[in-house]
Amino acid sequence: MNLKLLGAFAAVALLAACANKPATTSATGSGATAATSGPAPGSEQDLVANVGDRVFYAFNKSILTATDKATLDRQAAWLEKYPQVKVLVAGNCDDRGTEEYNLALGWRRANAAKDYLIAKGVSPARIKTISYGKDRPVALGDNPQAWAQNRNAITSVQGFNPQAK
Repeated sequence: MNLKLLGAFAAVALLAACANKPATTSATGSGATAATSGPAPGSEQDLVANVGDRVFYAFNKSILTATDKATLDRQAAWLEKYPQVKVLVAGNCDDRGTEEYNLALGWRRANAAKDYLIAKGVSPARIKTISYGKDRPVALGDNPQAWAQNRNAITSVQGFNPQAK
């Protein structure tokens, strides 16, 4: 019995040791390694993790709130830091309303975010917009919580190249 218990403890200890090993990448061609953590600077993952990639809208509205403007301020500062990055702003709606109405509302939402970023100094040439209307929900469900999550404009990185300067 003690041998089984000791074996189980040893297996858990080995697994724990493996889980704590840091990831490494080659820093040079000489075999040197360095620990890596977090998303690549200027990547989609960096935008999502460190800035925020979406703003939310009230029902049938495309007006930015103070919270939305704060998110877009961070996006503008991030885009200034990574001038090689281009973005797509996608306007989305909840599933209520007609397809035509929601496509038009999605355009207004995407353009509201784009116009704000441009006003903050981001070049219009770096921002494209699209409306998905109600075709790309991020939350499934037919309830107020899902609807609120689906009324958004999502900024995504286009053509990220970590080697570009």
